[in-house]
Amino acid sequence: MSRSIALPFRHLFAFALSIFVAHDASAGDAWWQVAQHLQPAGSIDLTPHGTQPGLANDLQVSDQCASCHSANNASERAFRPYSSWSGSMMANATRDPLFWAALDVANKDFPGAGDFCLRCHTPRGWLEGRVVKPGFNPLPGTPEQGANGCLLVGQYDSPDDLNSDFGGLTCHFCHRMMPTGPLGEPGYTENANIWVDDAPCANTGDFEPCRRGPYDYPGGGGAPPHPWVYSEYHVQSEMCGTCHNVTSPDTDKGPLKTLKLANGTDTGIPFPIERTFAEWQRSAYPAMTEKQCQDCHMPQSEDPNASACSFGGNRAGNLGVHEFVGGNTWIPAIIKGQYAAGLESAGPERAATYDQTIQWARDLLATAAVVDATLQSYTPPGAGTGSMSVRVSVTNNSGHKLPSGYGEGRRMWLNLQVRDANGGLVHESAGYDPTTGVLAQDAQARVYEVLQGIHDHNGSGSCDVDDASGKPMFHFVLNDCIAKDNRIPPLGFKPATVADPNAYEVGPVPAGLYPETTPGSGVLVNYDTVDYTIAVPVGTVGPLTATARLYYQTASKEYIEFLRDEAVANGTQGENLMCSGAAARPFDVGPQGKTRGQYMYDLWSGKEFGDRVFTDGFDGPLMQGYGKSPPELIGYDAVTTTP
Repeated sequence: MSRSIALPFRHLFAFALSIFVAHDASAGDAWWQVAQHLQPAGSIDLTPHGTQPGLANDLQVSDQCASCHSANNASERAFRPYSSWSGSMMANATRDPLFWAALDVANKDFPGAGDFCLRCHTPRGWLEGRVVKPGFNPLPGTPEQGANGCLLVGQYDSPDDLNSDFGGLTCHFCHRMMPTGPLGEPGYTENANIWVDDAPCANTGDFEPCRRGPYDYPGGGGAPPHPWVYSEYHVQSEMCGTCHNVTSPDTDKGPLKTLKLANGTDTGIPFPIERTFAEWQRSAYPAMTEKQCQDCHMPQSEDPNASACSFGGNRAGNLGVHEFVGGNTWIPAIIKGQYAAGLESAGPERAATYDQTIQWARDLLATAAVVDATLQSYTPPGAGTGSMSVRVSVTNNSGHKLPSGYGEGRRMWLNLQVRDANGGLVHESAGYDPTTGVLAQDAQARVYEVLQGIHDHNGSGSCDVDDASGKPMFHFVLNDCIAKDNRIPPLGFKPATVADPNAYEVGPVPAGLYPETTPGSGVLVNYDTVDYTIAVPVGTVGPLTATARLYYQTASKEYIEFLRDEAVANGTQGENLMCSGAAARPFDVGPQGKTRGQYMYDLWSGKEFGDRVFTDGFDGPLMQGYGKSPPELIGYDAVTTTP
């Protein structure tokens, strides 16, 4: 029997079954056998909510969408959905080497944690039963292999076709997302607890699910040649929140970790790993028109010829471009250099889409903040040392904290340089060395970041972010406290709510770090002000120019070294050895014989590099390679003394 004939019966059977088990991952014995294998003492389900593996209608691969929704030329690449999506981190979430190195740490810290992580990074592989939980077919290997990502089909450079689970968040996955469950179950805004439409499309009478999106076709005029239905959900931030709020795994037995305060008090709040959506929710933007996540991360095309598909058809309103960028320019360049040759076997445009994504990310970063520098005072040097006082303010123009998202290794900082009349360096705060990746942490340095840790890990009685030897540690699955969060709030940020009156979930750490706009309002300012005091040596020739630059970095030296060292300390095997016996292994791209942590370090250190040439922006020469997560300049301002 052909699949096209068998599909309706399979769907009806699965839908009937879903009435009993769609919301309850513990139904039957299969999952408990898996859980006991991974955590013999605990038997914890890390992913109990939302649609579970075993879809009646498998997710279609993105290459099927490309035939109509990809570009035919360079100008169309800037707006066609497939071509704008394909260079993004959404499209490459399963190819990201930084993710895979972190996954190995998570699986060592808590066996089976990969089930939680891979649900978001490879929804097709997860929903079709190739991670930890089986679908309609038995798991094609051991649960340990599944949690490690070894059972996925394809490899890192595979095209987005039927033979690959490495296509990230696919077109069909996002366009089958629903705000509620099939029986009206409530929706979620965290941990990829997503409801996926798996029913026949009533809108068009087809036996397969609708493609959901924010377009309607009155009277059927210009309607697409596939099942479709209008979805308001797809222009709402709540859709983005399903993955961009990440909480300590919300297991069937409660949260894996809860938030502890500096003194050890357990708040009972599930530990907030990432809170981009919640940060936006508690800002002024939800009350504004056209201030959803999509308005910044899927901006409307300004091209009058913009179209979603290669054949004629109408659409209501402008076309939201599938950019999906944040601040990450480094990993797209790595993926292009390491894997684009294989990916281009399905089409010659793929390499160019990574360059497009990188430029879009830089463009977005340039709008994220405004830097202002003012001269407060200046005393020229004479017989004795002179002095200079400079005030720098950074205003957050984004819809969430700045920076936001996954906090491990991610940071933003102010670099202040004072130069004399001849261009000589008189003073520098937060200097950065691109050859070593070291950021100087002087007394006046302002580094914006969140530092999460493990309370009393070293017997300190406080939130420990370093191990016993003093090295920074990054154990996101085990973290239960926040030692620092000085990231700049968004406009109108009111972190306290009725459910969280002390603002423990998203408030600054320490509390009171950012003042209220007006006393008692609970609304924090969306800017930071830094006062610098500079000693001016005798003999310095004026006028002096102070330049403040704001930089963003995806991954710090300390984070990359931690991932490498954890692989050694944990006895992690090289990827092909770790995955030996799996059907798709060994791979001939990616880490291969190396651990994922070592591979990531080699990409960072230059032992593995492609053809990317960048200007480091730190008064140095052009460098070749991927670089040590090269910092991106967000903005700058300068002030000069009078002679």
